[in-house]
Amino acid sequence: MSDAVTQRIKELETELEKLRSQLKESCQAGDDLEEKSSSSPQGNTGSKKERRKSGKQRPFDFAAHPRRHVAVRLAYLGWAYQGFAVQENTDNTVEARLFEALLKTRLIQDRQLSNYHRCGRTDKGVSAFSQVISIDLRSTQFGGGLGVTLPEKADSSSKSGASVPELPYVKILNRVLPQDIRVLDWAPVAEGFSARFDCQSRTYRYYFPRGHLDVELMADAAKRYEGHHDFRNLCKMDVGNGVLQFERTILSAEVQPVQPQQVSGTHHYDLFMFEIKGLAFLYHQVRCMMAVLLLIGQKLEAPDIIDQLLDVEKNPRKPQYSMAVDYPLVLYDCHFEGVSWQREAEELNHALSSLQQHWTQSTVKAHILHAMIQALEGRGAVLSNHCLLVEGSRQRNYRPLLDRPCCESLESRINHFVKRGRLEREEGENGGETVHRGKRSRHSHNSSSEPGSLEIPKQNIDEEAED
Repeated sequence: MSDAVTQRIKELETELEKLRSQLKESCQAGDDLEEKSSSSPQGNTGSKKERRKSGKQRPFDFAAHPRRHVAVRLAYLGWAYQGFAVQENTDNTVEARLFEALLKTRLIQDRQLSNYHRCGRTDKGVSAFSQVISIDLRSTQFGGGLGVTLPEKADSSSKSGASVPELPYVKILNRVLPQDIRVLDWAPVAEGFSARFDCQSRTYRYYFPRGHLDVELMADAAKRYEGHHDFRNLCKMDVGNGVLQFERTILSAEVQPVQPQQVSGTHHYDLFMFEIKGLAFLYHQVRCMMAVLLLIGQKLEAPDIIDQLLDVEKNPRKPQYSMAVDYPLVLYDCHFEGVSWQREAEELNHALSSLQQHWTQSTVKAHILHAMIQALEGRGAVLSNHCLLVEGSRQRNYRPLLDRPCCESLESRINHFVKRGRLEREEGENGGETVHRGKRSRHSHNSSSEPGSLEIPKQNIDEEAED
């Protein structure tokens, strides 16, 4: 190819770019003119209708709006979901539905830029009465306010001092969320507020029927969980995600009737709950703690088995046992100091109505099942004394926990993940050993919310509450 031809091609390409630029500027000018004319009483809306018919929409300009850092409290029935947090192998999570709603309503531009933290990660099948997240949402407050970040570009009229109400976040989100996920209220918070790190305590409840359980014995045994302990034998050791320290503080642990005034004293169908309050929890911790309480309630283990499992010097490896099932577990409360929740009565009533519908269906089904059970008992059938709240099949011959095979030790698990590249081991200060988190999930949302390096045996930053 000659130099002349090459030069001509370059000239044509330059001219083409100029034409494209002019066309773009012309389209933008036309859109602006259309917007102004349609907003006036005499404006002609025909062109807007044509654009709607063609399916074309102007891109939403997030940079023209203020952002507000808020805390959002929500409740959900987790039975149909694979947990709260987004996962790589499924989109059937509560968090996935939540972000779909946030994006659809244009309250956020994307997750990565939303400054998002969650108070806790609940496991598959686990529900929540009071889950809390913190996030930056689109706002109307050009005059500023708690948690508000003003946009760099805004027209003069939008910057006026006129007071305007904030966006009705609860109503906006509940209109697009599934019925089993409800936003309850929201609160403006300071820009540095984190739903994860500013949570003062978390409370879980696990519901169960009396059956043949000795609930008084379980109540006495539950008190042994209180205090500061190493819970490596009462959780799933999530070493692959950098959790290398298993000491946690339990503020209270109780077994009590759900409705004390209705407890008969011996009725198999009386409902009880295990309520536990702590600063933070480990992966599957509450379900493992409940599993041991169920063994005690069946008198298969003595209450002092809890003391022995908490003694990691004598028992450094977790005995193999099944967890309690997931669906009776609820994240009941996440407590924060100094947060002023903004409630909308109408939305609370809508949430109550939705829950009443779920309750009506479930209660009627429960009574039908109870009637069938009573009919069979009237024909001579004998109620099973097997506990139905533990995963796995029934074992005919019970084997005491401390006589069972044990899981890998903590050090063995660390070595395993170091070899796989999930953790990195290096020499720390003063000759100590430091293990750093290795590769991270693509769903990690904020580097500031993750622990940096973890020293052994020093305590690491509290992990998210998760069960």
